Amino acid sequence: MPTSKVRKGDLVQMLTGKDRGKQGRIIEARPRERRVIVENLNVVKRHTRPQPMKESSRMGGTQMTPGGVISKPSAVPISNVMLVCPTCNRPTRIGMTTKEVKGREVRVRVCKRADCLQEIDK
Repeated sequence: MPTSKVRKGDLVQMLTGKDRGKQGRIIEARPRERRVIVENLNVVKRHTRPQPMKESSRMGGTQMTPGGVISKPSAVPISNVMLVCPTCNRPTRIGMTTKEVKGREVRVRVCKRADCLQEIDK
């Protein structure tokens, strides 16, 4: 299974596209597709019809999801985002090191900026 250096909940900065330079949190990571969904970035509009809700077995008939134009964030390639280091607050490449925790070695993500080199995972 492919692994990714960015994870759900990470703060990332967009490198390309209409939202270049903007920052946002990762809502969903899809390592197999090499894509991520970033909160409030790469927003697309979808025209949807009203549809009956699933699991709506209540009294009073079926409930409907509203139709119309819905804005939602779309997936972007992992290569188009860069992780923002929580220590130095700048976009950075990510390095991996091993750390001894309770007698076992654990892989930890590290900021690759020469003046920072701090752990990203605390």
